[in-house]
Amino acid sequence: MKNQISRGEFIRLSSLTLAGALVSNAVFANDLFLNNTTGKEDLELLKKLIVNNDAKVKSLLSKALPDPAVRLSSFRGIASSITIMTASLSNSGSEYYKSVLLTEKINESIDILLKEQYSDGTLDAGGNRQSPPDTAFILEYICPAAVLLKNHKQNDLAPLKDKLKKFILNAGEAMITGGVHTPNHRWVICAALANINALYPDVRYVSRIDEWLAEGIYMNEDGHYAERSGIYSAVIDKALITMARLLNRPKLLEIVHKNLTTYFYYTETNGDLVTVDSKRQDQFMSLKVTNFYLQYRYMAIKTNNAMFPYMVNLIEKLPEFTNDILSNSLAFFLENEVLRKQIPIESKVENDFEKFFAISNLARIRRGKTSLTLFGGNDQPVQIVSGRSSNPNFLMYRRGDSILKYMRLSTSFFRMGYFSSDGIVKEGNKYILKETKEADYYQPLAQEFRKADGDYKLSESPDGRFWNKMDFDSRTKSNVKKQTTTIEITEDNGALSLEFKVEGPPNVEVTIEMCFNEGSSIMGAVQDEKKNYFLKSGFGALGTGEDKIQFGPGKCEHLNVENLDSEEYTYHQGSLRTIGEHVYITGFTPFYHKMNIY
Repeated sequence: MKNQISRGEFIRLSSLTLAGALVSNAVFANDLFLNNTTGKEDLELLKKLIVNNDAKVKSLLSKALPDPAVRLSSFRGIASSITIMTASLSNSGSEYYKSVLLTEKINESIDILLKEQYSDGTLDAGGNRQSPPDTAFILEYICPAAVLLKNHKQNDLAPLKDKLKKFILNAGEAMITGGVHTPNHRWVICAALANINALYPDVRYVSRIDEWLAEGIYMNEDGHYAERSGIYSAVIDKALITMARLLNRPKLLEIVHKNLTTYFYYTETNGDLVTVDSKRQDQFMSLKVTNFYLQYRYMAIKTNNAMFPYMVNLIEKLPEFTNDILSNSLAFFLENEVLRKQIPIESKVENDFEKFFAISNLARIRRGKTSLTLFGGNDQPVQIVSGRSSNPNFLMYRRGDSILKYMRLSTSFFRMGYFSSDGIVKEGNKYILKETKEADYYQPLAQEFRKADGDYKLSESPDGRFWNKMDFDSRTKSNVKKQTTTIEITEDNGALSLEFKVEGPPNVEVTIEMCFNEGSSIMGAVQDEKKNYFLKSGFGALGTGEDKIQFGPGKCEHLNVENLDSEEYTYHQGSLRTIGEHVYITGFTPFYHKMNIY
């Protein structure tokens, strides 16, 4: 596709440091970027923003402030309300323009923040105590409010301005010295510093930004940041845009450009985001692309990439647009004039594609109404912890409004749980996923390792299944059992042929699990007393008309579909089973089964 960054450009961006990212007045060497900032304002959109912001203000005024006797553990709601109320207070098109009542409410809200702010400038956030990065997220709201008040020449607002300034400057000290937990926190703090510096310039703010940026902004060739997360990609894109425009460092937009291009392919036509490959909490969440709206809009105006106005238009047509954007974004439009500009006329974008993200081991395919996702990119060994990919969904399939949320495979092999592919191999239109599991038994300790009291080292078993005082490292493994699972998926114009092969010890239960949207009407399968469906033979179907999904043939050799998760989950009474209509195909090893989805 025209205007994609070359591989060499990727490599350069992956190691972006002080020498590359911090050039102040750089001119782009490619034709990705242009300047549409002199265009007309989108007055219709601004009217909608004002009306919906006022509606949100009305709702806020009807609610009492938090009980001062109860200590708060989260301040984003208060910070957001300050920004929303300030946008109406300072906008002449609002029914709350110069409202005395609103001024009092904002004053009371700011007082809460000042009361709870620690002497080092930080706030708490849940379990994060005196947290610099969580305070930076608060500044994302408070600084635009301060900009609007600073530009609004109304004498009786001086106390408000002074309170905001006090909070911001106090927090600025924490931003200069404070640390982080996660990769995205660095750029959120940098964006906070850029916002503070734009209001109250101080060389220390810029020096701290340079210190963080000198580490380099990681981006792989798939266009993903380190966390590979829809939540935090939107956060980082917003932060880099803030730095680019307030510090005049436009090269940062090149990174944003690549990430937003990737999320074009990760977006379903109803606005759902593919999150299965995330390394953070959203790998098990449903997200909407509305999180990226301001970023796509800014880049649609600043670049000539036709994908971006396409995405802006898609988001604006979503039913979630009013609540997610129109009701709380007016302040950002008033503070950033670029967002107010009309986007370029929507260009024709080819929305049928096959895109393989080799580093993420994820494929996205769209053929008309049909879209599918294949995934085999879990971090190995699989561990259930923030920062590692562990979602066992290897196939997601949609046809219009009919949705197969996921397909998984599990076996009873030593209770090691779901299939987790060791990557994906692509051969033409065939995708091959493969995994080998190993479980061990252990011999008696040799004489030199024995202890009379039996008090051996507490350690993890070599196969990772459990811990015990067995000194496993000093034992010889024996009776080693291996199980190899191979899944081959061939795509032809949206139709799938799947071939399953599970080999190893005999008589191991194998379960193919399909989860369809809750409330879906399933035909051709038999339901048990627990509302599980079993496709015993032939084909099953979901939906009617053009959006029907058909799947099969089925197979049913056992009915044990409980505890499909690994012992890591079930020991803690946990489960990855989600809400939906569950259909099962079952058998025993050696297991061979072919089926189709179309």
